[in-house]
Amino acid sequence: MHELSLAQGLLDQLHTLAAEHKVERIIRLTVTIGPFSGIVVDSFTFGFDALKLDNPLTREAVLEIEVPQPLYRCLDCGESIVLEQEVHELDFGLPYGGFTNKDCPACGSHRLSPVGGDELILHQVEME
Repeated sequence: MHELSLAQGLLDQLHTLAAEHKVERIIRLTVTIGPFSGIVVDSFTFGFDALKLDNPLTREAVLEIEVPQPLYRCLDCGESIVLEQEVHELDFGLPYGGFTNKDCPACGSHRLSPVGGDELILHQVEME
């Protein structure tokens, strides 16, 4: 589970920021996780919530996660589009992501390529 090591890296970054700004407590933080990052948001949150308890600085920190919709560019006409994902259920009860529409609305092409979306970005930290 690489999400645990990513959560540890985030906590290390928070400790560095807290030392630089001479604060005693992290209250809230906002992170963006790209839809193509390969990060399972629930696993990342679980790892963060478990690891934050090891230090008084982060013990009460509230993690807010933003996941933007996946952005694609049409390779035929250059149009940028968002394909909204919907969750389907497999026969044995496990969810998987699918798309409501796989065609470019401008030209009807099926040749769509993902744009960005592989990020893990710390946007905002509230400290005291």
